[in-house]
Amino acid sequence: MKNLLLIVTLPAILAACATQSPRPAASAADTAAQTASADQETSSASPSKTAARNGRTLEEKPEDPLPNLTLSKDNLYRLLAAELAAQRGDWQAAYATVVAVAQETRDPRLAKRAAEIALGAKQPAEALNAVRLWRALAPNSDEAAQYYLSFVLLGDNLAEAKPMLEQRMREAREPTRGMMAFQLQRLLSRAKDKDAAFSLLEDVLAPYQNLPESHLALAQSAFNKGDGERARSEAREALRIKPDMELAALTLAQVTADRGDADRVLADFLKRYPKSRDVRVAHARMLVEQKQYERARSEFGLLLKEQPNDLTALFALGILSAQLNDNKSAEKYLTSYVQNLSAQPDEERDPTQAYMLLAQIAEERKDSEAALRWLSQVEPGEGYLGAQIRRAQIIGKRGDLEGARAVLREIKPAGEREQIQLIIAEAQIEKDANKTPAAMQTVKDGLTRFPQSTDLLYEYAMLAEKASQYEAMETALRKVIQLAPHNQNAYNALGYSLAERNIRLPEAQSLIEKALSLAPDDPFILDSMGWVQFRLGRLKEAEASLRRAYAMRPDAEIAVHLGEVLWVKGQREDAQRFWRDAQTKDPQNDALKSTLARFNVRL
Repeated sequence: MKNLLLIVTLPAILAACATQSPRPAASAADTAAQTASADQETSSASPSKTAARNGRTLEEKPEDPLPNLTLSKDNLYRLLAAELAAQRGDWQAAYATVVAVAQETRDPRLAKRAAEIALGAKQPAEALNAVRLWRALAPNSDEAAQYYLSFVLLGDNLAEAKPMLEQRMREAREPTRGMMAFQLQRLLSRAKDKDAAFSLLEDVLAPYQNLPESHLALAQSAFNKGDGERARSEAREALRIKPDMELAALTLAQVTADRGDADRVLADFLKRYPKSRDVRVAHARMLVEQKQYERARSEFGLLLKEQPNDLTALFALGILSAQLNDNKSAEKYLTSYVQNLSAQPDEERDPTQAYMLLAQIAEERKDSEAALRWLSQVEPGEGYLGAQIRRAQIIGKRGDLEGARAVLREIKPAGEREQIQLIIAEAQIEKDANKTPAAMQTVKDGLTRFPQSTDLLYEYAMLAEKASQYEAMETALRKVIQLAPHNQNAYNALGYSLAERNIRLPEAQSLIEKALSLAPDDPFILDSMGWVQFRLGRLKEAEASLRRAYAMRPDAEIAVHLGEVLWVKGQREDAQRFWRDAQTKDPQNDALKSTLARFNVRL
């Protein structure tokens, strides 16, 4: 038996629990037919050749010997009949026959085949019985042991598994015993009874409390069963035994419920061991999750200082810099990222997001040529359609409407969803070119092909509103609501349109309240609520809604609305401050221009 057994649940076990068919295996007849030739080869080979053929060294235990038998005509017939029965779906007859022949011949391969037949029929009890026979016939087989342990634990027969798990820990060599503790924990994590699994792991690891890995395995098991206090206690003990163990620090942070406390765990560890790369990466990612982008950028910067071409650090720094509106740094890091990735391709990394962000940065500095160059490097795949649509939009904004349409028509859409995306993209390009009637016709033609598309209906409604065709807009939005009653955008758009035109305000409020119930934290729906409250004269409520919306999303349109509410309330300095913010974000904003004109305000 090998000293270190990789304990995993085999694909066949998963297949038994899923709808997929198990992986094809050798038939019982094939297995039996191989026996005579295998025996002959084994008997004629020297010990050294046998060891080499099996991939073992002479110090390792040998494989279980196969029975020395001659396949009788009767057994061959029975096994062929069993395979035919299995193909017809009569698993019971096939299983019973193969088990019987396995018991008679003492051939473990036939016991394995019986287990596969039961697995294929999704009969775990019969499969376990066959695996028990397989293990009895081949006690040194790692594969049989893997099947056996997996079945026993999936069936929650934990007491039956205990002797074998203890044996695994005893037989593991000293350098690999810690890894074995982790493997046992992962295996036991599949048990349904988490408390019993933890108790079993605790018993098996009791003689090995000097190993930090034992405590980390117990910490993970306790965490899985919801015992956070025990998990933290075990992780701290692992750190006491080995204070510089990165995995112990990471585990303690993982099982610490309060994210602030977890942050301190990693930060304190890094103060003591600043070269701990894995902990620094985890700390940086935790800071990103907490939206502490500046601190996260600092951590990734330290990682990059140690390894200047590290792709993970370069990409993270590019994204974080863009998030912090530091486009110059974002462009520098992302450019370095794609250059390094091009020099050393990595199948696990896709540069599409970097190319798209670089194109966006180029657009913001009015460099359309650079944006198009970045987008042209996006290869067919998940982000290809979006990149081509963006190319078309940039070309359209340059005044080349036909060139933009040509880009879209070169795309071969995969299915209805992508066809609808292209229709909407073309309409938006036409709208941006102040050709609203053409855009409406494009969407109307699309609705002829896809009359139930809520995306096309919504787009048509927005275009109709822009063209002041309010009846057509309302008809389209009400159809969206009919087809998709949980589409918050349709309720919000209709409610906001009524509020903007200062008509049917109670109905507008009802529509927006419905939208808000579907998406309570949507800042644009909160903006609509603030606006209808303003129209109804509820200035205090309107200000509260709009301030909350702006805190969530400092958008120019929200700033314009909040400024108007404050102006009407007499808070004119505050109003002008929000309008200036809006002007900085979007100097050409139509709502801002009309608002300033109505109040005769110059910023």
